[in-house]
Amino acid sequence: MADSEARTVLLTGASRGIGHATVQRFVAEGWRIISCSRDDVPAECRVPGSRHVHIAADLADPLGVAALIERGNAVLAGAALHALVNNAGVSPKAEHRERLGCLNGDLAHWRQVFELNFFTPLALARGFAAALHRGSGVVVNVTSIAGHLVHPFAGSAYATSKAALSALTREMAAEFAHLGVRVNAVAPGEIETAMLSPETEILVPRIPLARLGQPEEVAGTIYYLCSDDARYVTGTEIMITGGQHLF
Repeated sequence: MADSEARTVLLTGASRGIGHATVQRFVAEGWRIISCSRDDVPAECRVPGSRHVHIAADLADPLGVAALIERGNAVLAGAALHALVNNAGVSPKAEHRERLGCLNGDLAHWRQVFELNFFTPLALARGFAAALHRGSGVVVNVTSIAGHLVHPFAGSAYATSKAALSALTREMAAEFAHLGVRVNAVAPGEIETAMLSPETEILVPRIPLARLGQPEEVAGTIYYLCSDDARYVTGTEIMITGGQHLF
């Protein structure tokens, strides 16, 4: 508890998968949680007795982002924010399961993907910069293995938005250091969540550890980056891929 006593984390995309597992990890470590997803917290995600404030907002809409910033800062009431985890994201799928590439993807969809996957993390980091400065906090952006190689299922819009978020992590790390705020990223590979394509199992032979990853394993790495054990780590992107990114 010494490492996390009275600390607060704000996490987006909290209702399922990696987000849900990360909320559970921070709750277990004694942190106060401010979470956000489009809808209210599902019953299976509620943790009785936890210090948990949930804000429902559509972060694909700039108005929803502005509402989260306003309400989140109101909840903080001038207190420090110790971690911001930008986990919310979208990976559109084609109607007939073909990969959405550069030639067959609707440009309107590309803009929607970049709005949530790239511009929302930037806007939230700016909107909570003062609170993060007060807490000597950390920003963790959730990128993807798809931002570093051509993925057989993830579409081009998703992949390039995550590559842009990787670059943004580097730029933010350099600039936010002047505020005493660290900025890092985690890049998950094939994690067993609802976002996976049904065909993902065929990729397992390409993974040196020979299995899919679990949301709890991503959550543990995110927690590490937010802990004092990582207090000299900034501008880093950790691959959580079971070694898949090596090939």
